[in-house]
Amino acid sequence: MSPFCLITTTLPDEQSAKAIIDLLLEQKLAACIQMQAVQSFYHWEGKVCESCEQLLLIKTRTSLFKTIEALVLKHHPYTVPQLIQIPIEQGLEAYLNWIKEETTSR
Repeated sequence: MSPFCLITTTLPDEQSAKAIIDLLLEQKLAACIQMQAVQSFYHWEGKVCESCEQLLLIKTRTSLFKTIEALVLKHHPYTVPQLIQIPIEQGLEAYLNWIKEETTSR
């Protein structure tokens, strides 16, 4: 298993996204989080839906996924939020070392 990963989630607006970003960074659960406006299309409760959302790209240690998951679930406004972990199989060694240095080891 890769020691580093990218976790993605989407939120309905900048304010709720920023609240989660602040918590993740304050607790050193992420080294870097990028926020990007996206348009999402999906099935929900038997309907096809479309929403403008904020996509978060969270760079962190794989070992922190469950802690991040708990934090996101506690503070996320959606009933079933997107929360996907993508392993980082390769990357610039200096960047990966920076992720390691900037995150807590749990």
